[in-house]
Amino acid sequence: MGMLSEGLGLEKNKLKDMTCLEGRVMAGHYYPPCPQPDLTIGLSSHTDPGMLTVVLQDHIGGLQVKYGGGWVDVKPRHGAIIINIGDIFQIISNEEYKSVEHRVLANSKHEARTSVSIFFNPSQRENLYGPLPELISTEKPALYRQFTYSDFMRRFFTKELDGKSLINFYRL
Repeated sequence: MGMLSEGLGLEKNKLKDMTCLEGRVMAGHYYPPCPQPDLTIGLSSHTDPGMLTVVLQDHIGGLQVKYGGGWVDVKPRHGAIIINIGDIFQIISNEEYKSVEHRVLANSKHEARTSVSIFFNPSQRENLYGPLPELISTEKPALYRQFTYSDFMRRFFTKELDGKSLINFYRL
């Protein structure tokens, strides 16, 4: 987090001191072979709500990211991890960092696909979150309003996965 803080022009420990990575959730994903993958999607288009997501996928693949209006395969590489910027990080960075819209295709292979994701989130659920004051100026005003992380997550869990609709709710 130190390098990401410095990349924003902040003190090295700014994001760490905000407890941005202290809340953690791990999820294992299992995608069995799908006999008709062209008729379904594994996991619909969405962004992750937290700060960062670390993903380890197996050799089968299926993860895609949205880029330039289209979908690009994230090819598996042995031992590599994928790090996604989440919505909260996009908001507090005032869009200096952007959350990545992604999806998972149904498994067309003849063996099961697995992946493991660790979601890093703020631990202070009742604190206010919004663009950091150090990243706001007359040239770059705040792009989002403030909110509590508990309100943000309540909205996340009561809506469908559909692109960036959650983050747009907080946009000014």
